[in-house]
Amino acid sequence: MTQPTRGAIGELFALLKPFRLIVAASIFLGMVGGLSVTVLLATINNALHSETGLTQGVVALFAGLCLLALASSICSDIGTNYVGQHIIAKLRKQLGEKVLSAPIEQIERYRSHRLIPVLTHDVDTISDFAFAFAPLAISLTVTLGCMGYLAILSWPMFLIMVAAILIGTAIQAYAQSKGVQGFMAARDAEDELQKHYNAIAEGAKELRIHRPRRQRMYVSGIKATAEFICNTQVRSINTFVIAKTFGSMLFFVVIGLALALQTYWPSADKTVMSGFVLVLLYMKGPLEHLISTLPIVSRAQIAFRRIAELSEQFSTPEPHLLLSDQGHVQPVVHELKLADVRFAFPAAEGAAPFQLGPVNLTIKQGDITFIVGENGCGKTTLIKLLLGLYTPQQGEIRVNGVGIDAQNRDDYRQLFTTIFADYYLFDDVVQGDTHIPEDANKYLQRLEIAHKVSVKDGNFTTTDLSTGQRKRLALVNAWLEERPVLVFDEWAADQDPTFRRIFYTELLPDLKRLGKTIIVISHDDRYFDVADQLVRMESGKVITEMTPA
Repeated sequence: MTQPTRGAIGELFALLKPFRLIVAASIFLGMVGGLSVTVLLATINNALHSETGLTQGVVALFAGLCLLALASSICSDIGTNYVGQHIIAKLRKQLGEKVLSAPIEQIERYRSHRLIPVLTHDVDTISDFAFAFAPLAISLTVTLGCMGYLAILSWPMFLIMVAAILIGTAIQAYAQSKGVQGFMAARDAEDELQKHYNAIAEGAKELRIHRPRRQRMYVSGIKATAEFICNTQVRSINTFVIAKTFGSMLFFVVIGLALALQTYWPSADKTVMSGFVLVLLYMKGPLEHLISTLPIVSRAQIAFRRIAELSEQFSTPEPHLLLSDQGHVQPVVHELKLADVRFAFPAAEGAAPFQLGPVNLTIKQGDITFIVGENGCGKTTLIKLLLGLYTPQQGEIRVNGVGIDAQNRDDYRQLFTTIFADYYLFDDVVQGDTHIPEDANKYLQRLEIAHKVSVKDGNFTTTDLSTGQRKRLALVNAWLEERPVLVFDEWAADQDPTFRRIFYTELLPDLKRLGKTIIVISHDDRYFDVADQLVRMESGKVITEMTPA
């Protein structure tokens, strides 16, 4: 895996940059609130030991400081809430755009069990950190303000307090290093747990009929990984808890030293000592809040690192991949041509890399082209090249004589409607006009599935169907999109013999009569005579290209 060039801190500052004025204002207001509370404590201490008691001036100052602390803290929290929510929204949009814009090879290599936790768990962790940001700033400011007031009251006691804080900081630094290691191990295990969850959802049928694998999946997979995450998180958080408790006890040690100093040093100013103890007791809360937030900061650091890694992984988006612009779709495809096209996958350990090509292939408008061959011969790779999902490493793809390059590749893809062997069926129905219900229901009738599903408000009423029936819904979508080229990757493999015959002998000829160009990956050799062109592949090469009699 490539290491992120910007890193966690850089990723944080990049997210904060558009909101720098609001962040600065929120921090400033938080500091004002913290300093107001510090001055308020000094006012309370002076009033307790004042011979004149509460004067109007002291009451006015007290009320003013309370209002200032209240208003500044509220405004600071509102500003931080605004920034936090917008950062999360921006992060989600950026990550979504990166995934949508990434070359398909990168998506296939990254795998969903690593991708999904970044888009969900890590973003949620950043959300927790964003909402802790303003209280952190206020607690830090209150702590620094109290430290300043302690220095004014008594330098010897201030130095004792600084020594206690240094000892506490050393303990926290050790806890931080140990805690981060544990959080990183737990975060890696969450990717593994997501992989197991994917397996029990996608392999539910296989697990039901294989007891040993099912038990191994639960005991060695889900149970063991979940317990590892639990135990690791418990140990890491306990490290922070122990360090926090030691830090709390240091406060009382310092207070005890102050009381002992007052006992053995009768000339000590009682106003100074009471003010010192009062400020220490108040400062304990903000300082403990700072310490208790360290686990959130540590997890956020790991989350930022993961997000930075994903950003780096998908840092080379396809140029000119349009997410909003409709672009220009060629209304008629007279000819598709692959000229000396080559493509090779990275070599796997202990195996030679799979290479496709050189492939020279011409597909005419209105033709039915079958691509056939044994499993692993390169049929799907050829289709992905033809669709523009993979970029040829050598050679060129042309449509109507025009070469396909980075600038027009996304427009080129819009020529195709494709049903892959591992297709994903979306609930919504896409069509350019307003006749979706009428057209869709007509096609549902033709595909003998209208008794189970219909189209309502632009969506299928259900997709909870058998694999073969879901593929028929995918075919309805293909019809409705009205694109010039249709690609079917083993579409008939999950159909019953009767409907398989209907697909080859009725549906494909009907589409051909509509002027569609049709490309079919198939193993059904009994229907090869339906094709106008038969392309046979073997070990990544086109062995024969013929037109059936």
